[in-house]
Amino acid sequence: MARAICISGIECCGVETMVLTKLFRVDALYPDPSILDVVCRDVLSGKIIVFPTETVYGLGASIYRPEAIRRIFIAKNRPIDNPLIIHISRREHLYETAVDIPDAVWRLIELVWPGPLTLVLKGGSAVPPEATAGLPTVAIRMPAHPVAEKLIDCTGPLAAPSANISGRPSPTTSHHILTDMFGRTDIIIDAGDTIFGIESTIVDFSIKPPRLLRPGAMPIERITEILGIEVTVTDVSRGYVEAEEALAPGMKYRHYAPSTPLIVVETRKPEDVLKVALSLRRERKRIAVITCRENVEIYQGIVDKIITVGSRENLFEVAKNLFTTLRELDRLGVDIAVAESFPEKGIGLAIMNRLRKASTKIIL
Repeated sequence: MARAICISGIECCGVETMVLTKLFRVDALYPDPSILDVVCRDVLSGKIIVFPTETVYGLGASIYRPEAIRRIFIAKNRPIDNPLIIHISRREHLYETAVDIPDAVWRLIELVWPGPLTLVLKGGSAVPPEATAGLPTVAIRMPAHPVAEKLIDCTGPLAAPSANISGRPSPTTSHHILTDMFGRTDIIIDAGDTIFGIESTIVDFSIKPPRLLRPGAMPIERITEILGIEVTVTDVSRGYVEAEEALAPGMKYRHYAPSTPLIVVETRKPEDVLKVALSLRRERKRIAVITCRENVEIYQGIVDKIITVGSRENLFEVAKNLFTTLRELDRLGVDIAVAESFPEKGIGLAIMNRLRKASTKIIL
């Protein structure tokens, strides 16, 4: 990864990739309009940009610049058959990015947009195939972040995946985006930590009944409550298996993974996690345990490192800390990690999806 020191608004050069990166630090609620004006012009000219959303940081390009969209895949080392999400800031953008929008979708977005919900719809003429992996459908969302909203108001719709190297945990902090993307992208807007710390929920409305493609920060229960119909949830969306075709981000390839091997114990009993840790101890492994705050004492004096991801009574806290926790594993110097599981209700479904997809082994 490139290494350089960058002062806000000053061009710097990544040594290995030789990409000039402009770094701007802004207030998350009240970003400097003069900075956004500069950034907007750059994006419209074909630059790619790291920008904050309420879920994770995105790496975006204008949908009107297919050559810039292609650069996203290069910067991330992302497979070209893995589609991107189109980020919009107003409903009018839907008329050029999607067609044949069901009435249920309009009812849904009336209540939950802007917010962490991505809709898969039939693609509109303005969306280039570079952003959809050549699929007839398109994934669209309206982020609930003042910086993203004001940026997209100026640039128009942005095609964007998360701003991380493909396969690694998604970026939720300044440190994450600088580690992964400095020297790989033209622009970085640093607005501090994201709110949810986990990606948007993706639901496919191009078919009936609608199908959950990726659980996320918007609980699926909220969606079914609004629609009055069930949304299909499969083993793919739970993270047990990979999809044969990537209809949306996070379906086909291993994601969110630390370099450190990770075992996920599904029983939700800390005693079972402890048994796994003790068996690894007999193999002379250095072990880390990812646990909730309530169970920390169980592992003290037995494992080498304990990482507390949050309270079992507050799954939004667990979700917010999850990707930082997975990145932290690689700095601990352990041989292997063992993770507790969490209830699959609300955002807990997204937490378990990410843990399963990050894991090298699942124990049921």
